[in-house]
Amino acid sequence: MKKIALLFGMCLLSLNVAAADISRLQDILNTGVLKVGTTGDWNPMTMKDPATNSYRGFDIDVTTELAKDLGVKVEYVATDWKTLVNGITAGKYDITGSASLNMSRAKVAGYSQPYFYLAFVPVVQKKDLGKFSDWADFDNVDIKVAATLGTVQEKMVKEFFPSAQHVVIEAPARDFQELLAKRADVSVTSNVEAATLVEKFQQLAIVPVKEPRKPTPIAMLLPQNDQVWINYINHWVELKKTQGFFHKTAQKWGLTSL
Repeated sequence: MKKIALLFGMCLLSLNVAAADISRLQDILNTGVLKVGTTGDWNPMTMKDPATNSYRGFDIDVTTELAKDLGVKVEYVATDWKTLVNGITAGKYDITGSASLNMSRAKVAGYSQPYFYLAFVPVVQKKDLGKFSDWADFDNVDIKVAATLGTVQEKMVKEFFPSAQHVVIEAPARDFQELLAKRADVSVTSNVEAATLVEKFQQLAIVPVKEPRKPTPIAMLLPQNDQVWINYINHWVELKKTQGFFHKTAQKWGLTSL
């Protein structure tokens, strides 16, 4: 019996060593490259410049800092919201930029610990502000609500406004573009993006609802079965939070966490 227990313990030890050996962390250190999946369409988190094929934003600063601390180069892999999780599960990239914590995603992908918090607000044409004062005003058969396929907002608007018409569009198009084109009456987005939208497009405005909905943590997506890599990222996030890195980076981009 003791021999069996000893053999069993040795097998577990071997499995743990093997898991560590095949961790993405070691692959990244060996190749000298950290691959980051990013959509490039979420201002001010990640914004792509088509002319230079480069990215900038809060996420870009965060993942650049991560690569620097790893001692490797960062490589950004273009993705979109509907394939963001698939890119992680298929191994197209090692980690993503910021993603809302969502339990459907968590069934197939891992998450880092959160480092930012947001909530969601409705955005409309400024000229229509007088028509709306709170969330219930949009749950109407005559109202068209825009959402981008694969985002948490897609599920959100269907939950918030079951009676409304749901205008779901596919990336690279975005929900707010439907609002700008007057093909939708409202778009629901994070308070982070809403602030940048109304600043950029003077014809848009945030509806002064009593309170934002669905307060949500923000974190990075990771391969679910690689605990070594997840542990490393979580330790890194905790260290950077303690040192004030996320707070300073958020301030740089005009972000206010909940």
